[in-house]
Amino acid sequence: MRITKYEHATVTIDTDESRLVIDPGGFLTSLTDFANIAAVVVTHVHPDHCSPANLQRISELNPEVPIYAPTAVATTVPGVNVIAVSPGDVITHDAFTLEFFGGTHAVIHESIPVIGNVGVLVNDQFYYPGDSYALPGDKDVTVLAAPLGAPWLKIGDATDFVLDVAPRYCFGTHDMTLSDVGHGMHHDRLDWATQQGGGQYLPLAPGEAIDL
Repeated sequence: MRITKYEHATVTIDTDESRLVIDPGGFLTSLTDFANIAAVVVTHVHPDHCSPANLQRISELNPEVPIYAPTAVATTVPGVNVIAVSPGDVITHDAFTLEFFGGTHAVIHESIPVIGNVGVLVNDQFYYPGDSYALPGDKDVTVLAAPLGAPWLKIGDATDFVLDVAPRYCFGTHDMTLSDVGHGMHHDRLDWATQQGGGQYLPLAPGEAIDL
């Protein structure tokens, strides 16, 4: 299984025969081949995670592709095959088993409504929380994609999240709100947190991957 980071919030999971795409949002530029996709997960409707243009393009090239997402995505992106998921759901499609956690987006400010958000555990190995610190139950996580920067994020909270999950490997995602200096500072904090659980932190750049 190969896990590849792309710009901001997008991640792909590849097996020998299948590809899963997570959060092909509006900041995505380096992933241009949308053919041969088995499934898509969208954690929530914010445009940095849920680009209607990208989802429609994926659906055009892969007419049967299911898009697993909270219900709000169906109304935001009409005409694509959205299958509503909620925390506690477990779905197997093609080479992927998807287990969903959480339920709500992290609070940005009391003036901004809280929306639905799901974290997803892929094949009992890779966990991606979307815009939340939702924990994957008592699962042992091999690879964690941890948020680095966001309007809702304090690095201390992100550090605690990594400490709680204690993955074997961790890399940062949700990072286009950070400067180069900010990237370095936040990578250092999550590196420290990963090491506390005996894991290894990998500061992946867009296009770089982890092979399991």
